[in-house]
Amino acid sequence: MSSLRRCTRTACGRAAVATLTYVYADQTAVLGPLATYAEPHAYDLCQLHSERLSAPRGWDVVRLAHDPEPAPSEDDLLALADLVREAARPPAPSEGAVGGHEVGRRGHLRVLRDPAE
Repeated sequence: MSSLRRCTRTACGRAAVATLTYVYADQTAVLGPLATYAEPHAYDLCQLHSERLSAPRGWDVVRLAHDPEPAPSEDDLLALADLVREAARPPAPSEGAVGGHEVGRRGHLRVLRDPAE
């Protein structure tokens, strides 16, 4: 199975680059960047068909700009995974609060007794 999504227009085999959805209540057609996953009531369009899009008479067309921010690199994803692993690791006994004694815990929160008491 190919992960490449194709244009939904009949007899078009080009790769999809945009997703079209209709907001019937507002009589608006919304054309934006390719959605993360295919939905049954949205239409994936290639570059050619997205440029030629026309809506029914009386309808508005909203064209959302493509986000120019590049996808995260593999190094960024690995650094993020390392941070998540470190945050999930239980604290070592020496990492306790200075001067306080841990008396309870709920998830990632700790209840500390005031050293003055």
